[in-house]
Amino acid sequence: MANVVRAALVQATWTGDTESMVAKHEEHAREAARQGAKIIGFQEVFNAPYFCQVQEPEHYRWAEPVPDGPTVRRMQELARETGMVVVVPVFEVEQSGFYYNTAAVIDADGTFLGKYRKHHIPQVKGFWEKYYFKPGNVGWPVFDTAVGKVGVYICYDRHFPEGWRQLGLNGAQLVYNPSATSRGLSAYLWQLEQPAAAVANEYFVAAINRVGQEPYGDNDFYGTSYFVDPRGQFVGEVASDKGEELVVRDLDFDLIEEVRQQWAFYRDRRPDAYEGLVQP
Repeated sequence: MANVVRAALVQATWTGDTESMVAKHEEHAREAARQGAKIIGFQEVFNAPYFCQVQEPEHYRWAEPVPDGPTVRRMQELARETGMVVVVPVFEVEQSGFYYNTAAVIDADGTFLGKYRKHHIPQVKGFWEKYYFKPGNVGWPVFDTAVGKVGVYICYDRHFPEGWRQLGLNGAQLVYNPSATSRGLSAYLWQLEQPAAAVANEYFVAAINRVGQEPYGDNDFYGTSYFVDPRGQFVGEVASDKGEELVVRDLDFDLIEEVRQQWAFYRDRRPDAYEGLVQP
């Protein structure tokens, strides 16, 4: 019998406040569960606007502890209710002055499995993230969930192949890439980089983007979220570039082993020859 995982992602428009934004994602998750999904992931800092379009101290108010903040606790309840694994990207405060762009991973029984903190932090017009976030410091965790081994790589991280590879070496079968990327900046890369990473590392990728414009800038988030398989092929259609959408797809995890046997990229790696890659 094929090892098929029904997976979901949400690309969403900003509602105007955290309560309604979280409630909307809960309803999407319940609908995904009704469709048989066993895992779901949300977009970067899903419960807030993309406030990094500006540099203002008022936006530290969106931060909360992980896992002991209200949103992650609420998502633990949602996971228990729906029986789904949930990938929850939020703005994390660890202690005063220590803030991270983080994703919590919650198992299908509501257990908090751990978190990933975004490693690569941009600082360019419309994406002033260094103002808010410290670079991630928890490595490249891969979580042993009810559906398999799941990793996370957040937005700007996707431009750096090293993390994709480390997630593969750590055993990932599916990597969620929650993002907030705008039409004018790098749209032509969106359907290039994640499929290439899926091929190079021979696992599934869930690429999630926000959609629409938000109050703090003129970034036009273009959606087009998707799942891509280890051959670099989209699993079903790519989502809309204009509207909110719940995407549910069947991922055949048996394809991972098939591709790894056929293409053998892990066999033919040469880590002995790569020493220069990590020199500053």
